[in-house]
Amino acid sequence: MRRLLPTPAGDLRDDELPDHYRLPPGRALRVNFVASLDGAVTVEGVSEGLGSPGDRRVFQVLRSLADVVLVGHGTAAGEGYRPVAADSTVGRLRAALGRPAELPIAVVSRRASLAPGDRLAAAPTLLVTCATADPGRRAALAAAGVTVLVCGEDDVDLPLALDRLADLGHEQVLCEGGPALLASALAAGVVDELDLTVAPALVGGQSRLLPSALPAVVRPRLVQLLEEDGVLFTRYAIG
Repeated sequence: MRRLLPTPAGDLRDDELPDHYRLPPGRALRVNFVASLDGAVTVEGVSEGLGSPGDRRVFQVLRSLADVVLVGHGTAAGEGYRPVAADSTVGRLRAALGRPAELPIAVVSRRASLAPGDRLAAAPTLLVTCATADPGRRAALAAAGVTVLVCGEDDVDLPLALDRLADLGHEQVLCEGGPALLASALAAGVVDELDLTVAPALVGGQSRLLPSALPAVVRPRLVQLLEEDGVLFTRYAIG
């Protein structure tokens, strides 16, 4: 992998990647996506078809630097999310960087769709939901060890959810989608950075980075560009 912006550089070692993605101390919401040249974010329903070895390394580095992963329930279910264990690749990388080896997953679901017995339905998972979600389901998940955060009445209030996560010590949040959650976060004005991997592929279909028009055009600023095997790894500042 080589750096093209802000200043060109030769090949980067894997152990140099964290320094290229580290954020300043304090609160931040970073979003990570992979998309094709035509904006598709999945192939046959999952993002793996757009990935590359470099994208996997960046994915692991971003997780190693985060305090918590924020993800919509649909994406977590479709992509087969599971707890990030201390003995996983990400867990070992976090430990090497002096971070807690375990990484909590915060699942966003207006209906509290995470079910007791699911792989994620245990500590240290968090559920971000709203007051209209079934109280029995919320109680069952809390009994299973899930930290349930009620943020909003009829829908999830993302600014409030980020406040609640920060209160728990999760200041640097990595959002991994899906598109509906990204659109909601952009509309709420809470996204600080978009890390977009651009895969050299044309896919077509309906699954796009943004599923509908935003209230206003968002104009990110490119702050870093890496490349490997034709895949572009971008960092855009927002706001």
